[in-house]
Amino acid sequence: MQLFYGVPEDIEKWMSLVSQVRSGFPGLETQEKLSEHRAAVLKFMRNRQAVCVKEEDEIVGVMLFSRGHNRICCLAVAPAYRRRGIAAMLMDEALANLDRTKEVTVSTFRAEDEKGLAPRALYEKYGFVADELIEEFDYPNQKFILPPIGAESRDD
Repeated sequence: MQLFYGVPEDIEKWMSLVSQVRSGFPGLETQEKLSEHRAAVLKFMRNRQAVCVKEEDEIVGVMLFSRGHNRICCLAVAPAYRRRGIAAMLMDEALANLDRTKEVTVSTFRAEDEKGLAPRALYEKYGFVADELIEEFDYPNQKFILPPIGAESRDD
């Protein structure tokens, strides 16, 4: 398996993976929402902020990140390829491209949501900590923050 930056020629295979996992992602319920997501992915690709992991010619993991917002925007791995280090490959690449002198944010599911077990564990493994409860796409989520490198916690 290898990591690549997504290019517009990848969009059909990218969206095939998104279609496989869309039930786990609020905001992708309709064909219209999928079309909007496709347009967003193409924009991220043009800005070199879309990475994917390929197994031969198949896309098995995807991630969008924003340098401007210092944020991980979307992470998905094909069900048949989970627990093989793909999410870690994507996280490592995104974090290498984000400004670690500032906090990095990500939105994920709340603790009581079973869809959040794996993503929350992954983000916590990387040092993210739970922050405020939020809603995105009319769905209850939670913001996670990765403190800047060198930030010290003080219990004064």
